[in-house]
Amino acid sequence: MTSTYLVLTTLPDADSAGKLARELVEQRLAACVNVLAPCRSVYRWRDDIREDGEVPLFIKTRTELYPALEAFLRQHHPYELPEIVALDVARGLPDYLRWIEAETATPSAAVSPDAPASRP
Repeated sequence: MTSTYLVLTTLPDADSAGKLARELVEQRLAACVNVLAPCRSVYRWRDDIREDGEVPLFIKTRTELYPALEAFLRQHHPYELPEIVALDVARGLPDYLRWIEAETATPSAAVSPDAPASRP
């Protein structure tokens, strides 16, 4: 089983978050992207304290896909400096982690026989 990352980013609104989430899954850069409820972010930007609404994304992917995922996010993200943070997944349900691996494989790659037939 390969290593897994949970990648975090935020988008300015639900429409852009949903569009980016779908593109990541379509490109097989992510097996699943959770589009979370809007939140409020407080941050410093160019010597000014700002407060904005944002929509967080939780992106599940394989570690070896991170460089391509980061490049895709940088190219398609509307922010000048997007939040892109990757966290190692130390443990997880083995079937779910195999599912992530299978869903981010190239379409011609064989699907693991141990992978669940459908996502729970």
